[in-house]
Amino acid sequence: MSSPRVIVQILITGAQIFGKALYEAGKQAVKNAKHSPQGGIASDITGVRNATSTSVTDKLTRDHRMTLDEAHLILNVKRGEAMEQILKSYEHLFKVNSPRPAADPVAGGPRAGKQPTAPEYSHYLQSKVVRARERIEAEVELAQQEARPPGENQGLGASNKSSSPDAGSS
Repeated sequence: MSSPRVIVQILITGAQIFGKALYEAGKQAVKNAKHSPQGGIASDITGVRNATSTSVTDKLTRDHRMTLDEAHLILNVKRGEAMEQILKSYEHLFKVNSPRPAADPVAGGPRAGKQPTAPEYSHYLQSKVVRARERIEAEVELAQQEARPPGENQGLGASNKSSSPDAGSS
């Protein structure tokens, strides 16, 4: 066999192998794109998208754009933990991600002329910590409202109704 003929055969065989691999990868990519996992760990967007019912918990998830489990993960607390511990964790994470107070620059000091360093805080993380606290507080408030006796909730509504006509006649 001549050398050019062997080189051409190697190139053709390599191109065929590469083509088959590319075709199979494309098929797998289409299959993966069509597949929607039902179980496992879901992202925060998936958790918000799945909150489609009219339940109060789903409404809280949509309003805060965060599930209760995500809020607990962000604040590094367990479900059912005391609110004091949740607030302690919140305050620590909020403080850690807050901007540091600016130091007074000394004119002509050793750092004169150097570029300022990048910030050592994260506004994004700080806002996530705040939203996580708000989500947990909303859930606690909901649980407290459900724990109240039904007569107590009606009493508040009745007093508002009786004061409405007086306010309108003034």
